[in-house]
Amino acid sequence: MEGKVQLGMGGGLSEAELVSIPATPRGVSTPETVTPSGQRSPRPGAASRSWTPSGSVMISPMVGTPMKRVLVNLRGYLEEVGHLTRLNPQDAWLPITESRNGNAHYAAFHNLNAGVGFQALVLPVAFAFLGWSWGILSLTIAYFWQLYTLWILVKLHEAVPGKRYNRYVELAQAAFGERLGVWLALFPTVYLSAGTATALILIGGETMKLFFQIVCGPLCSSNPLSTVEWYLVFTSLCIVLSQLPNLNSIAGLSLIGAVTAIIYATMAWVLSVSQTRPPSISYQPLKSPSFTASIFSTLNALGIVAFAFRGHNLALEIQATMPSTFKHPAHVPMWRGAKVAYILIAMCLFPVAIGGFWAYGNLMPAGGMLNALFAFHSHDISRGLLAMTFLLVVFNCLSSFQIYSMPVFDSFEAWLTSRTNRPCSIWVRSGFRVFYGFISFLIGVALPFLSSLAGLLGGLTLPVTFAYPCFMWVLIKKPTRFSFSWYLNWSLGIMGIAFSLAFSFGGVWSMVNSGLKLKFFKPN
Repeated sequence: MEGKVQLGMGGGLSEAELVSIPATPRGVSTPETVTPSGQRSPRPGAASRSWTPSGSVMISPMVGTPMKRVLVNLRGYLEEVGHLTRLNPQDAWLPITESRNGNAHYAAFHNLNAGVGFQALVLPVAFAFLGWSWGILSLTIAYFWQLYTLWILVKLHEAVPGKRYNRYVELAQAAFGERLGVWLALFPTVYLSAGTATALILIGGETMKLFFQIVCGPLCSSNPLSTVEWYLVFTSLCIVLSQLPNLNSIAGLSLIGAVTAIIYATMAWVLSVSQTRPPSISYQPLKSPSFTASIFSTLNALGIVAFAFRGHNLALEIQATMPSTFKHPAHVPMWRGAKVAYILIAMCLFPVAIGGFWAYGNLMPAGGMLNALFAFHSHDISRGLLAMTFLLVVFNCLSSFQIYSMPVFDSFEAWLTSRTNRPCSIWVRSGFRVFYGFISFLIGVALPFLSSLAGLLGGLTLPVTFAYPCFMWVLIKKPTRFSFSWYLNWSLGIMGIAFSLAFSFGGVWSMVNSGLKLKFFKPN
């Protein structure tokens, strides 16, 4: 019978003693997949509470008191947890879904840690090529565009009754097909995670070097550590912290990363605008030697703006760490936490971009705000404030490395457990994380330039944030053809793919022209 679950009790009961219990309506968010480590049970006393049905439910008067008590208990349990999604025991072995005790606070911490970071410090570099009008316009459009696609991902997490899409690749497979979904989503998500980890090593190592120079001052030894050696020190710290087992276990680190990011982003623009501007400052966009070079430089700058809003490759994974029931679906706390996070993100990104460009104009160094502070105001700002700013950046980079690396750890363990049919041992898990950290270190040594890397990362991974969610909404939700939603999502998706190709070309061109000579955070 459609819309109802028929529970018939044996033992000589007649048809009149059957009990109809309404099933979960179609289209309603479904609860979490129950795993061995995340199994839920009714709250104490739920069995004895009176249960008020929301639909037409009949209890036959012929059913005796013991039988009636069993049925009431069963209905209370179904009301508490809803109908269960399909069981996937492998989820209990993987870092993303190993723990499901997340909440709105964890969602806010993780989204802030993923959404605010070193990429904010490079935004004034983009403004140096775009100028005031185009810089502010592109940043505003990108912010609201990615906020809309984030809402799409939160809603699609439980779009199909009986299924939770715990990873970005899983949702892509549901929308585009098993093979095509993997090809479209796996490379940009892994590339975004690995590329961000590499950039974090570059930023963290260079910032540790500057912090040491500021604190040590003239008392530094005659043979200080080289930049590459500082990269190695930072990578070693990242590897130690990466031994935390799963995404929920790094919630404390995400809180530290979020708080430090907000503080140092605020300090960076406040310290910049409070100082005297350089005398030769100009707000005219930087000119290139040719028209072609100007076009590619502009595209690379737009790629930097797009990269500032990376983090959507973690949205489904963050939501997967939350329990979900029929009464309390996971998208509610997830969206609550995401809204708070992205309000704070806007309060960081816009002041840094606008304040940084106002303070330095087109004199902004390629490395961004911290490079500018060190180059222009190392003698004007107290050593204590500069040291504190750089130390906060180091803490943030250490925390961000963990959340961006977690999907890579999860993908590796999913591949291994699917073949061995057992969880990874602690030695295998630790060994892979050590290997991944040093691979990121080697890539960072080979590509020691940030602004070009940020543009290329923004171009190649732009579909993950701006295009794919729109296509997924059309293919899974199937809005009415030629309706506003249909036009909106197709238009945004197609424009996102076009921008991705253009920004990628701009990033490649900038990297080729920069070569290995462009060093960010290069002290005098």
